[in-house]
Amino acid sequence: MQKVAEIETILTNYKTVIGKDYSVYKNHIYRIYNSCIKLDNNTKNHKKYAIAAVFHDLGIWTHNFDYLKPSINLAKEYLIKNKQENWIDEITLLIDNHHKITEFKGSFEITVNTFRKADWIDVTNGLRLFYFSKNEFKRIKKAFPNKGFHLFLLKQWFKWFLKKPFNSLPMFKK
Repeated sequence: MQKVAEIETILTNYKTVIGKDYSVYKNHIYRIYNSCIKLDNNTKNHKKYAIAAVFHDLGIWTHNFDYLKPSINLAKEYLIKNKQENWIDEITLLIDNHHKITEFKGSFEITVNTFRKADWIDVTNGLRLFYFSKNEFKRIKKAFPNKGFHLFLLKQWFKWFLKKPFNSLPMFKK
């Protein structure tokens, strides 16, 4: 399992914002990233997965549980600042569709579906593996333990549900 300089650099900038959940989110990022590179061995996509992984849920801490647009905006700011504007459309789709229940069809289909599957694998704690190896998931999880990630999500959802019971999972798409 590998750590990535890009992830470390970007994430460090948000350490104060994320606060006590830093290691919880960091390990989630690494589980997704490592799943992505196992699902898609095209090394040209690995940096995109790293960037998308850092930003995909970040809006939970910078805004609230309706976090897709804030997360996308943070990623866009980063890409513009780092002269990677040519990745904006793709990274936007990766983040915007990472909770899509069905296959994504359209531009950047391979990377969007790879990222979507990697997040589903982690969020379901391996119950939804697609064609991913259960042993591989266990290896990734051992290298980057959960540290209460699912409990964190449950707490965030419950707080949101109390405010918006008719829109309790705003990030999900069919």
